[in-house]
Order: sequence, then C-alpha cells, then structure tokens
Amino acid sequence: MMLPKKRPPTHPGEMLLKEFLEPLQMTQKEFSKHLSWTYARLNEIINGRRNVTADSALALGEALKTGPEFWLNLQQNWDLWHCKQRHEKVPPLKRVG
Repeated sequence: MMLPKKRPPTHPGEMLLKEFLEPLQMTQKEFSKHLSWTYARLNEIINGRRNVTADSALALGEALKTGPEFWLNLQQNWDLWHCKQRHEKVPPLKRVG
C-alpha cells in the first residue's frame, strides 16, 4: 500500500468513528462497554492520543468483523507517514553480506 505524500493517512481512530460507530449510530460509551474497555481508552484512540495495539486490534476486529490486520495496518501507515516527515535518510551500505 502506498502512503499518501501530501497528507497523512487516516488515523485508525478517525476510521473507527466515521466509518463504523457513526453509521451504526453507536456512542463511544456504548461501544467501550461492549468491548469491556474504559471510555478513556476508546476515546483516546478515536482522538489519536493512543495507538491501536495488537490487543486493541484483536478486539476491534472481532467486534466489527474486520480482522485485526485492518486496524494494525491503519496504525502502521499512520506511524510510518509521521516518522517519514522528520526522518533523515541513512546512506545504504556499500556491501551487505
């Protein structure tokens, strides 16, 4: 998957809110209760203040029938794009192996 160059990829929390909870007309409070999470944990993911972990991805994937990879890929794309914005290139080794 290619990362967008001009804008950051969609954060998993934004995807969760806009593509799942809002269409389902489910509140964060209702969904956090369904997941047996604290409201704060879910709200921090939705607001981009907490990353989706493997544990979170498993729960989200099961509840929303997406599979955990969907959530982990969103988080990975988000993290990688932001790191690339401040990364200084490292020259390749002349000989490897």
